[in-house]
Amino acid sequence: MELCGDFVQELGGASGGSGGWGVPVNQIPLRVLPAFLGSAPALGTAHLQHFLTCLRRQAAVAISQELSRLASHSPGPSTWIHQVRRRSSLLSSRLEEKPFSEMEMSYIKQGEEALQKSLRILEDQDDWKTETVAGNGDKVLSKVLPDVGKVFRLEVVVDQPLDTVYGELVDNMEQMGDWNPNVKEVRILEKIGKDTVITHEKAAATPGNIVGPRDFVSVRCSRRRGSTCVLAGMSTTYGAMPEQEGFIRAENGPTCMVLRPLPGSPSQTRLTWLLSIDLKGWLPKTIINQVLSQTQVDFAKHLRQRLARPVPVAC
Repeated sequence: MELCGDFVQELGGASGGSGGWGVPVNQIPLRVLPAFLGSAPALGTAHLQHFLTCLRRQAAVAISQELSRLASHSPGPSTWIHQVRRRSSLLSSRLEEKPFSEMEMSYIKQGEEALQKSLRILEDQDDWKTETVAGNGDKVLSKVLPDVGKVFRLEVVVDQPLDTVYGELVDNMEQMGDWNPNVKEVRILEKIGKDTVITHEKAAATPGNIVGPRDFVSVRCSRRRGSTCVLAGMSTTYGAMPEQEGFIRAENGPTCMVLRPLPGSPSQTRLTWLLSIDLKGWLPKTIINQVLSQTQVDFAKHLRQRLARPVPVAC
């Protein structure tokens, strides 16, 4: 198998692309690879990086070929072979992606941190207290965490399949202000890869202006594993979006929404929303608690109305 022929020629000297080893680069035994890499100063940084890229590509191709060989000797490919082949294909495609900058990586890590923290909170079933139970079964629970403060948990069932709910909350994120009166605007400031975004959200003032306008700058990430989707986020700083006149910069997170098909009814989706917000300013806790729990109940109502609207038919 040829390993990046242009690179072989650059290293090879007089013949065969041996790089002074007497064999083509693609035939260098793994046991002597450390010694080969030890010659990095002589090769130059650009040559070394190119070689490593080629080596990773070759590994991905070899894995894919071996999986195909295994599959051909069995009655039918097993589930794990499909999964590993898919991951191998993802690896090959990602080798061609532009690497993330240090700042982008920090945002990706913040999103992952928000996701992991949120799931740990939701996994702990102890000490949740009921705040509100609506007539349709929608429920808001709460608990106080030492390092976070009071968090709220909405549990609802939506009469729409998971893909529809996911599309509205993720793909159509910037349209949320069109159907949720508690949201004035959601704007994506930057996309990082396929799963992470930086957003600026403006919350509308509450009736009677009990709680004035707030805004948030957040990092959000989405993960989809099988039939479960997790949308997580937390506040972050973003140089291009300083504090705005007329708004108090509040903080949120860790927060997340978990979407799962209702067992036995794939046309319905169970939605769990963990909400953690510091509204800032001088507000009594009783007002804050009432506003946040009501915000979750209202969200479920407005989401149902949005999803129940007739879908425009293209001419």
